[in-house]
Amino acid sequence: MDLLTFTQQMINGISLGSMYALIAIGYTLVYGVLRLINFAHGDIMMVGAFVAYVAQSHGVPFELAVILAIIAAMVTGILTDKIAYKPLRNAPKISLLITAIGISFFLENLFNVLFGGVPRAFDAPNYLTKVIHVDGIIIPVTVIIIPIVTIALLFVLLWILGRTKYGMAIRSLAFDIPTVKLMGINADVIIMLVFAMGSALAAVGGVFYAVSYPSIDPLMGVIVGLKAFAAAVLGGIGSVTGAVLGGFILGFTEIVVVAFMPELGGYKDAFAFVFLILVLLFKPTGIMGQDLERSRF
Repeated sequence: MDLLTFTQQMINGISLGSMYALIAIGYTLVYGVLRLINFAHGDIMMVGAFVAYVAQSHGVPFELAVILAIIAAMVTGILTDKIAYKPLRNAPKISLLITAIGISFFLENLFNVLFGGVPRAFDAPNYLTKVIHVDGIIIPVTVIIIPIVTIALLFVLLWILGRTKYGMAIRSLAFDIPTVKLMGINADVIIMLVFAMGSALAAVGGVFYAVSYPSIDPLMGVIVGLKAFAAAVLGGIGSVTGAVLGGFILGFTEIVVVAFMPELGGYKDAFAFVFLILVLLFKPTGIMGQDLERSRF
C-alpha cells in the first residue's frame, strides 16, 4: 500500500471512529452511573436518524431537522428510563439487562411497522456531500466535519462532568447512589440528565451515519450499536475518554482490514470484534479501565 492510499484510509478511519465514539459515550455514561448495559442505545441512534429523515421529508431545513432529532432522542432516552428502568432500580441487574433488550426489540419493531423494513435514502445538504481533492487524496467534507464535531462535543461533555454541579452529581452518583440521595440530591433527575446527554450524542452519531451512508432502516442501530458498545468496552467502559479512544481504534481497525485485505472486506465486522477480544485478553478492564474505581468518567 502506498502512502497516498494509507493516508486516505486513515482519514476514513477517523471519520468512522468518530461516529462510533459519539454512540459509545452514551453506553459508558449509563453504565458508569447505573451499571446497566443499555442495549437500546443503538436503537435510540436509529430514532434520531429517522426523526431527521421525516423532518426533512416535510420540508424542514437540515439543521433544524438535526435539532429535532436530538430532542426526539433525548425524550426517547428519558422515557426509556422512566418507563422501563426506573421501576427496576432495586431489581437484580439481569432484570435490567433483559428489559434493555426488550426495549431494543420494541423500538426496532415499532419503526418497522411505521416505516417498513425497506431502507430509505437520506438526503444530506449539498455542503455535506462535497468532496475535496488534496494531492490525490479524496476527502469528503463529512470526513472533516464529523471528527471536529465529535472532539468538540467530547470537550463540552468533559467540561460538564468536571466543572459543573450537575457533573459533580453525576460523578458522585456513579460511586454511591444511596449516599448521594442522603445528601439531598435528586438521583432520578441526575439519571434523567445522563440518559438525555447520552441520547443526544447518539442522535448526532445517527445523523452523521445517515449522511455518510445515505440509507436508513429500522435495524440500522443493531450492528452500529454493538460496535459502539464494543468501543466502549475496548476503551474501558465507564470512561468517557476511553469510549472515544475505543471508537477511534475500532474505526481504524475496520478501515485498515478492508484496505489491507479487500478480499476479507465482508468480514470487517467480525474483525472488529476479534480485535476487541484480543485486547481484552491482555487488558480485561479495557485500555483506560484501570482508573475506573478512582475516577469515574
